[in-house]
Amino acid sequence: MAYSEAAKKATIKYQKKAYDRLELKVKKGEKQRIKQRADVLGKSVNTYIWDLIQKDLNNN
Repeated sequence: MAYSEAAKKATIKYQKKAYDRLELKVKKGEKQRIKQRADVLGKSVNTYIWDLIQKDLNNN
């Protein structure tokens, strides 16, 4: 099933309403290390980073 232009626009509109975005800058090579670790854990990079943040926030 093709992803229609209307569905794409609806997704973007929803994401803008429901989510805040953060930009993370890392040194060259670190992105690949982070992605590899997330893959080992069976997570997306976003989920991996979010889980680490949640763990830190809940420990304080």
